[in-house]
Amino acid sequence: MTLTSGRRAGRAAELLLAATASVSWAFLAMAGVAALGLHLLGADAVGALGPMTGALVVLAVGGSLTPSGSVEAFGLTGAGAHTTIDIAPLGVSLTGALLLGWVFARSLRRAGPEIRGGELAARVGAVMLLFLGILGGLAWAGSSSVTLDGSDLGLGGQDASPGGSGLDIPGLGDIGGGLPDRLAGLANAKAAVGFSVRTGPSLLGGAVWVLLVLLITLLAARRAPVPRGWAVAHRAVRPAASALCAVLVLAVVAGLAAGAGAAATGDDHPGRVIGGALLGAPNGVWLGVPLGLFVPLRGTATGSLLQVLPDPLPGLLGAGTEQTISVGRLADLEPLVWLLSVGCALMMLTAGVLTGARTPRGAARPLAFAGRCGLCLGAATAVALPLLVVATRVQVDASLSVLGIDAVGAGLELGGSVPAALALGAVWGFGAGALGGLLASVAGAAGRRAAPYGRGPGDGGAPPGGTYPAQAHVPGPYNPSPGYRPARDETNPYLRPPGENPFTAPTQTGHPVPPPYRPRRSSDYRYGSSPVPPPDERPPPPPRGRG
Repeated sequence: MTLTSGRRAGRAAELLLAATASVSWAFLAMAGVAALGLHLLGADAVGALGPMTGALVVLAVGGSLTPSGSVEAFGLTGAGAHTTIDIAPLGVSLTGALLLGWVFARSLRRAGPEIRGGELAARVGAVMLLFLGILGGLAWAGSSSVTLDGSDLGLGGQDASPGGSGLDIPGLGDIGGGLPDRLAGLANAKAAVGFSVRTGPSLLGGAVWVLLVLLITLLAARRAPVPRGWAVAHRAVRPAASALCAVLVLAVVAGLAAGAGAAATGDDHPGRVIGGALLGAPNGVWLGVPLGLFVPLRGTATGSLLQVLPDPLPGLLGAGTEQTISVGRLADLEPLVWLLSVGCALMMLTAGVLTGARTPRGAARPLAFAGRCGLCLGAATAVALPLLVVATRVQVDASLSVLGIDAVGAGLELGGSVPAALALGAVWGFGAGALGGLLASVAGAAGRRAAPYGRGPGDGGAPPGGTYPAQAHVPGPYNPSPGYRPARDETNPYLRPPGENPFTAPTQTGHPVPPPYRPRRSSDYRYGSSPVPPPDERPPPPPRGRG
């Protein structure tokens, strides 16, 4: 084996190992969150947890299910029961995306400051192939049926309160409306709900999902290398993209904390609250972000599905026709809804300040630097906000009559406007980025958190491939970094007047005058001095030979 072939084999092994690590960690994390959420919701009491977990993971990565029902209640059986659900558990999706992106970005750092385009394409292809292979296995295993028996549910009317069921989930409200009382009269009702994963659409959705996750990772990972010619991503794209991703994840963490707090404050079903938050906290939070930024939503709700909507949405959608949902219309029913817009504005301002701190400033003036931050964050938000609108769309069309709820003809559809999200995202991003960049400049934090690959010679850092200090790698005069203290008269002795500086000697101009010549004498020689001085008199000439 030659040295070149051994090096190629090592690169191939490293590529395969990195792809295996990223995909396996992502699927393990998604399966863990899905199984824990289903267990806390009590779903494992009515069906096999394994197939339900696999189906939920497939849904989370863009897959599709085919449900079927056989309901023995109210005379609705067989083909009379059908359900169409188009909603993804974004809690599972976010967990897998974070693990997949983090491990993939870490594996790229071994390539150095730059990575070849062919190697990057090979790494992405390896991750996609392995991801789709595991997703195909889950599609095969994610088929089962859930049998609901009213006599085994244990939801009789003994715990019912006069005002409702007591099943109050934050963000959803009271979803019962006397449900336990009606369950007590349906002890013999049985429902066998089957579901199967559609392999073709699920693999296509999974391919789109993993490509989108890897693309967002490359745009937001500030310390990952990029191919030659993409260096502008370090200075313009990645600071804004990473800041926006950080605040969106932080908003989800706040939603999870709110769910945990609601479960700990005496809720009758704390497990269900935590399970619902694990699976659906990003759905509620990321649906509220466009709404808080004044992106209008369109929605309809009919039948019993109005009960699952949080206040004040039932009062707005109760007419049964398509309605426009905005902060202003919701505030007419509940004034505290305006706090949603305040929170979203603060979130965008935080993203602007982070963008200013992570964008290399160079020699730009504060206003020019603020404008550059505004343009970068505006472009990032104009792309991110429509993605949130698409990801949080909800469409449910149900025809079931079971568990005391007559859901024949019930439906729920909720989604935002993509063109409005694009336009408002650009406006909000530019305003927040400009204001955040200006605040960062005033506070002295502009460019302080810039990644090493994004720093240039004027930023006090090293270019790609060099180490600090940058002056050892950049030709030209010495340019001190911004961290050095400027010189002042009282601390720099060279800037003091000659009379006030005791260390300053008179300055002589012109050519120096050589000392007068003085011939050395033999008496000037001392022992140990070197070299030996020549004698003052010339030695006698050598004697002539006899001729």
